[in-house]
Amino acid sequence: MDQQSNVQDRDPQLWQLAQRRAAFKRHLASYITVNVFLWLIWLFTNGNRHYGLPWPIWPTLGWGIAIVLQYINAYTGTGYGSAEKEYESLKQQSYKK
Repeated sequence: MDQQSNVQDRDPQLWQLAQRRAAFKRHLASYITVNVFLWLIWLFTNGNRHYGLPWPIWPTLGWGIAIVLQYINAYTGTGYGSAEKEYESLKQQSYKK
């Protein structure tokens, strides 16, 4: 019962931000773990025969872009396209009329 009252007392915006940041940290740990594993596979299967770009570069870059976007979403607050910013903008416009 005590935990339920704590959940109800939370600020919804702060709780959502905390969830986004925790999700980012989990995904970053997965990204690092999986990519280290992929690079080790490449290193041990190719030996000294390194020709051109190594194949693990593609999942590292692709997933890395997603990680950067998730970081921006989690740590830069209300960014571009934020409903809160749009609301404040419309509120200011309605007061000017």
